[in-house]
Amino acid sequence: MKKLLLVLSVVLVSSVIDLATADAANVQGRIDEAVFRRLGALGIQPAKPCDDAVFVRRVYLDVIGTVPTPEEARRFLVDKAPDKRRVLIDRLLEREEFADYWAMKWGDLLRVKAEFPINLWPNAVQAYHRWIRTSIKENRPYDRFARELITESGSNFRVPQVNFYRAMQSREPPDITRMVALTFMGVRADKWPQERREGMAAFFSYVGYKGTQEWKEQIVFFDSVKAAEHAATNGMAVAIFPDGTKAKLSPDKDPREVFADWLIRPENPWFARNIVNRVWSWLLGRGIIHEPDDIRPDNPARHPELLEALQKELLASQYDMKHIFRLILNSRTYQLSCVPLSEQAKSEAHFAHYPVRRLDAEVLIDALNQITGTTEQYSSYIPEPFTFIPEKRRTIALSDGSITSPFLELFGRPPRDTGLESERNNAPSPAQRLHLLNSSHIHHKIVESRKLQKLITARGKSPRRIMIELYLTILSRFPTEKELARMTAYGRGEETKGTKALVDLAWALINSSEFQYRH
Repeated sequence: MKKLLLVLSVVLVSSVIDLATADAANVQGRIDEAVFRRLGALGIQPAKPCDDAVFVRRVYLDVIGTVPTPEEARRFLVDKAPDKRRVLIDRLLEREEFADYWAMKWGDLLRVKAEFPINLWPNAVQAYHRWIRTSIKENRPYDRFARELITESGSNFRVPQVNFYRAMQSREPPDITRMVALTFMGVRADKWPQERREGMAAFFSYVGYKGTQEWKEQIVFFDSVKAAEHAATNGMAVAIFPDGTKAKLSPDKDPREVFADWLIRPENPWFARNIVNRVWSWLLGRGIIHEPDDIRPDNPARHPELLEALQKELLASQYDMKHIFRLILNSRTYQLSCVPLSEQAKSEAHFAHYPVRRLDAEVLIDALNQITGTTEQYSSYIPEPFTFIPEKRRTIALSDGSITSPFLELFGRPPRDTGLESERNNAPSPAQRLHLLNSSHIHHKIVESRKLQKLITARGKSPRRIMIELYLTILSRFPTEKELARMTAYGRGEETKGTKALVDLAWALINSSEFQYRH
């Protein structure tokens, strides 16, 4: 099998490069105009458009965090319709997995975790995750989504949005300020001058917490009594918006509403810019401002014109997030090959090609389970029934960051402690490579997979036909003639006759970079 891995590694790499030779498409829309104008000014040649086989796998992974089934891949690849990419994008945005995958992404940012150090507790986690997922599924306008998280009051079990104020290691006003700034402005307030932090913290000085007789239930509310007492003695806290404008607070109005009204105004320089930059980063591998949660004057946008165009689109669409997804996914920029045509080091930072990135831990284990027809076991400090996971539940649909597995820990799933994008670690390691190549965990999934065994031992199907099905199942594409010839030759060996060669092929494809990475 090691020999086969070496043989196929050369073929797989060459096949990906071959996919970059498609004819160039016309530049489309303001996204492409901004990107390609900048590339021209810098003398950077953009990559060729990606092949359909690359696109179908890429868009499934980027939009729904799920690899296409062999039937879905085949149907797209043989489709001759000129608008099939646009049609597929629209269809994926309406899939249930879209809500699952992006609820997972927002779960990282909003720290949806029952246990230490966040301690939301199980009932609150389930309510919070359900609200996030429903918001994404229904395409709730982003300004409404953010405003509800910032301003709502009530029980953490019955008003899920208030868990935003509980999903913090400290709930003091300065710490709330840091979380609000990080989540909705993309800035790290701990780098601000103290006066600026204190001015924003005043908006959260009257957030109150109180328990109930229900186990772990907590009420989050505007403490109007505390506000009135402050107003009567020393006056209301001096509140200053991040842009330096002073706000007038009164004891009869929740200051969080005052801040939220300022935050979601169209002219606000942070709000829309932050979220379109995050979406761009999620889909293209890096932000227009990079890192996407470290926006500051000395970290400027690579493409100010592109960032401004996306902001205007979001505002014109009344904060329709799916509209932004469609614009980016349908752009030629997103659909470029991962094979660069320029050797300039700055070509990736200017989006001259699609970035090669390892699959998220959750996406990778879901892909392995889908291919092999197996499931995964999870563990948590929380007792059942709160951690009961239906056998066929996808990992991307897990609500609680406290529910984990050795695989997720090894492959860099974020702990959801800080809300920083950098918590997720997708950097490959020798331990990960050895796990996929040699562990009993993966061995059981592949060798004892009834699904793969049924495919490999299917009666009436030639070895060539079975090889094609394996490629469609694992890599979402048809094999090249060169790959089929190499594999056929390998299967003639004394030690690899019969089904063993096909099992080795499944092992080799799963251990290829083409399977483990987005490209």
